Amino acid sequence: MSNESSWPPCGAQRDAAPTVPSGRALCAAFRRDGGEDGAVTTGEQKMGITAELPSLAGVGGSGLQVVLFFGFFFSSGVRGIFAFSRDFGNAKKITVSSRDYHTDENRVLKKDPQQDYHLEYAMENSTHTILAFSRELHTCDPNDKSITESTVRVIWAYHHKDLGEAGQNYHGSTRGTKSLRLLNPEKAEVSPASLSYFDLTNKDVPVPDKDTTYWCQMFKIPVQHEKHHVTKVEPLIQKDHENLVHHILLYQCSSNLNDSVLDYGHECYHPNMPDSFFTCETVIFAWAIGGEGFTYPPHVGLSIGTAADPQFVLMEVHYDNPTYTEGLIDNSGLRLFYTPVLRKYDAGVIEAGLWVSLFHNIPPGMPEFVSEGHCTLECLEEALGAERPSGIHVFAVLLHAHLAGRAIRMRHFRNGEEQKLLAYDDEFDFNFQEFQYLEEERTIMPGDNLITECHYSTTDRIRMTWGGLSTRNEMCLSYLLYYPRINLTRCASIPDIMEQLQFIGVKEIYRPVRTWPFIIKSPKQYKNLSFMDAMNKFKWSKSEGLSYNELVLKLPMNVRCSKTDNAEWSFQGMTAFPPEVERPYKTEPVICSSSSCLPCSLSLTLLFVVYVASSTIGNFGPVVQ
Repeated sequence: MSNESSWPPCGAQRDAAPTVPSGRALCAAFRRDGGEDGAVTTGEQKMGITAELPSLAGVGGSGLQVVLFFGFFFSSGVRGIFAFSRDFGNAKKITVSSRDYHTDENRVLKKDPQQDYHLEYAMENSTHTILAFSRELHTCDPNDKSITESTVRVIWAYHHKDLGEAGQNYHGSTRGTKSLRLLNPEKAEVSPASLSYFDLTNKDVPVPDKDTTYWCQMFKIPVQHEKHHVTKVEPLIQKDHENLVHHILLYQCSSNLNDSVLDYGHECYHPNMPDSFFTCETVIFAWAIGGEGFTYPPHVGLSIGTAADPQFVLMEVHYDNPTYTEGLIDNSGLRLFYTPVLRKYDAGVIEAGLWVSLFHNIPPGMPEFVSEGHCTLECLEEALGAERPSGIHVFAVLLHAHLAGRAIRMRHFRNGEEQKLLAYDDEFDFNFQEFQYLEEERTIMPGDNLITECHYSTTDRIRMTWGGLSTRNEMCLSYLLYYPRINLTRCASIPDIMEQLQFIGVKEIYRPVRTWPFIIKSPKQYKNLSFMDAMNKFKWSKSEGLSYNELVLKLPMNVRCSKTDNAEWSFQGMTAFPPEVERPYKTEPVICSSSSCLPCSLSLTLLFVVYVASSTIGNFGPVVQ
């Protein structure tokens, strides 16, 4: 885990820096080789980004210029680039010019005819160059993308030569990128210095030289006999293992275990996995690649120390090693901060979406394929009706998929009417998965429906993509953080497999089923093939894939409705059907005029403040436009 104390904290003000608008704060690091840092500060009206780059004052020399680009990368390309250049020819006066660009389909830089980025101010002292520029969240410019709650990839690059008639210059290694959620609501920060903490970390785990490894280690919570609340959880990722550790799940285990289970770890989901691991089914925390620490709201905490709380926990670490690197040893894990000062509510976690299985599958060559995992009204009716008829309150959501994932949405239905999206990310980044704080807590009532909707692209694949544990397999999950805690840990679904097989012409399988995956009996073309082999043998076209997608979304499903300690609600294993949506949710349209976006609620601006740290101290005087 990076040591944040070694670089300026989020929102830290330098001596000569103008005040960034106050308000909500989201910390994000623009790090490359430990040298560049940054932060985002959002206010009610404006958003600020700070970034420390290598010195521009020392680049080039007298009479030369420096050009810096700062923009947003989406799946459709770079949309919206702010470029500024600086002339160092006059030590007493530095001239700054700014322009608006985008890239075409060939990634060639084009000047935008509509200038939506505006330089607010520029100044420099002996250590920093400061530039502030703004743009509307919705520019109504086809060469820009709106800034929403989805992930954006902030990019920067610079070169010592300005743009000339020959066009752009290659930036080489002077570049960087960072995925961010610019509109993620405020984190309720706590001061770790005032809190006690304990670490749950692996000890010299030998990571095998294979594509995917899930490693499980049992721990005992050190806080016993008195109730406390965990208020913050941070990842402790071993240096240089940031891409190796894909995600970490923390499960509550049976309280009937003893300390003998702490002696060793083992590969998860393995035939020789210790029996004690099977008692660990309740997720109490989740972290995924690219995410940072999570702070609970001031009125909510993760309860530890009582008989109802976890005494033994299982930490599951997913190692992603696509290059089959040998000799890797890992010591990553989690740090939990806790306090005896109790919050009002105990937090819980519900895993919702598609049960991870081979019954979730995606044809090859598809530009878009949609999968849905259902947290059914029957499950929520039974669980909430018995334990919390007035409903539970969701305050954060983690959306989870693998490499084929392109967008994820958590949809919410009540009495046939679709509510506003609970959470979404239409620019899903496999390498950036963290809990989204909700702007407003959402109440889930008995009889509601929740659908985790995942959009995939498999245009680069020639075989079926299967639901499974590897990052080359797929998942479609949402982890809901909520309060008050109830006895519901998993609310998911599995689509019916037989109708999927009938789509490719399968007539009969061998019964009773003695092997997995099961074997097909007829027709002749699939005889004695596993259903996986049969699905791969089928000649998939885009039109067949679309027809298959329409079928899958209408199929009946097997319901998963689980309690703690491997117990089940009575609707577990029953069959349900997708909800009939009488009134889909309609989003407010963005109305564009010739000069601006309406209504006025869309007139928020982005404020970027770029701090360029100078390694060569010098007094360059004021900066003028």
